[in-house]
Amino acid sequence: MKVRNSLRSLKSRHRDCQVVRRKGRVYVINKTNRRFKARQG
Repeated sequence: MKVRNSLRSLKSRHRDCQVVRRKGRVYVINKTNRRFKARQG
């Protein structure tokens, strides 16, 4: 999992990436290709 300040560029890496808020943190998840995970902070 990558930790980045901005997730907008990470969302565009793959067409199935989704930006999700969980427990006050912002995550990028991908159900089909699980390599593209990231957290903001």
